[in-house]
Amino acid sequence: MEIKAPRGTKDVLPREMGEWYFAENTFREVTGSFGFREIRTPTFEFTELFSRGAGETSDIVTKEMYTFLDKGERSITLKAEGTAPVVRALLENRLHGETLPLRLAYMTPVFRYEKPQAGRLREHHQMGVELIGSAEPAADAEVIALAGEMIARGSIAGVTLKLNSVGCPKCRPDYNRALMDFLTPLQGLCDDCNSRRERNPLRVLDCKNRGCQKILESAPSILDSICPECSEHFTMVRRILDLRGIAYSVDPRMVRGLDYYTRTAFEFLSDALGAVATVCGGGRYDGLIEKLGGPAIPAVGFGMGIERYLILVRESGAMKAVSLDADIYLVAAPGTEAIKLIPLADSLRLQGVSVEFDLMGRSFKAQMKHAGKSGARCLSVIGQEELSSGKFKIKNLGSGAEEETLAGTMAQIIRSFRDSSAS
Repeated sequence: MEIKAPRGTKDVLPREMGEWYFAENTFREVTGSFGFREIRTPTFEFTELFSRGAGETSDIVTKEMYTFLDKGERSITLKAEGTAPVVRALLENRLHGETLPLRLAYMTPVFRYEKPQAGRLREHHQMGVELIGSAEPAADAEVIALAGEMIARGSIAGVTLKLNSVGCPKCRPDYNRALMDFLTPLQGLCDDCNSRRERNPLRVLDCKNRGCQKILESAPSILDSICPECSEHFTMVRRILDLRGIAYSVDPRMVRGLDYYTRTAFEFLSDALGAVATVCGGGRYDGLIEKLGGPAIPAVGFGMGIERYLILVRESGAMKAVSLDADIYLVAAPGTEAIKLIPLADSLRLQGVSVEFDLMGRSFKAQMKHAGKSGARCLSVIGQEELSSGKFKIKNLGSGAEEETLAGTMAQIIRSFRDSSAS
């Protein structure tokens, strides 16, 4: 019986990698321009990291984590989100002892047992940033601006930025009481909401059930309960976004799905696929580092799903997939063994040219046919005469242009054809 990939996972095939390289290269360019450096964390962590970080009542912890006991009877969880592992790495490696703020970026697989949907699989991939050490509203705006630049680079249409403040430990209890007073007499909420309203009423606002969303439209606004310090912070975030020309709307019911958020929370949404979909989400998490055993260090960040980003960029028509085809295909002329092309192929590769030649024992005609199908940018037919004289003809398979060159300048000519086809 044929073994297939588990539901909610997907192979990324060679023909798709050019698009993935586009997303990854764009992310590295944008984060680099904002001064962020890449960090990589393990694919699995101790379960406690996520249960303490994301919150015991979050959907991630209660429903979605891939958790198992290892051979040492330790509870292990596949990476369920990107922020908590970065914080753990920060503390374990004493990175917070360096000059602050730290600007960290990552690309990572994430595992959640949820219903697979377009751009959101059980194993999906996230790119994200964490700006650690600044409590200033300008840090929130910086992270939001970075996310906005990623979206702009992909020309993603129909994007709106939703913004809210979820308060802090000082003022959130007041809102929780007001929300509980609102929720207690309500009928018709789903089972999850009925459970959440006793343990963590704020989580009720994050319910995706349409019936619950309708009922919650008249819920009290958290912005009416936040303390003066949180209110001033939120006002300054909006002022800086206005200064940067970043459009947004305030949504007092947007709380995000993780318990560690404080003050600013935000989401970029797009209706480019018909239904409104989250492109990116994040916010401030000033208490998480202390919660995970470190000092009280403020931080803000976001996560963006790579699969969904690719779908939206593709839909926008702005996809610029990185070409992974060979720069040149060397064809052995009739009567010439393909292995005699190996020294030339190796020499060109050392000069930064990607080269293919026949490894299947094909006839000359079959080599020519395969070269055309391979996607190679150029072709050169090489026989004993060319090998002896050191003179080679290179044909640009895109334009049909042909040029004769010596071995010493062959790589230069091939690169010029490559650059002209990329422009």
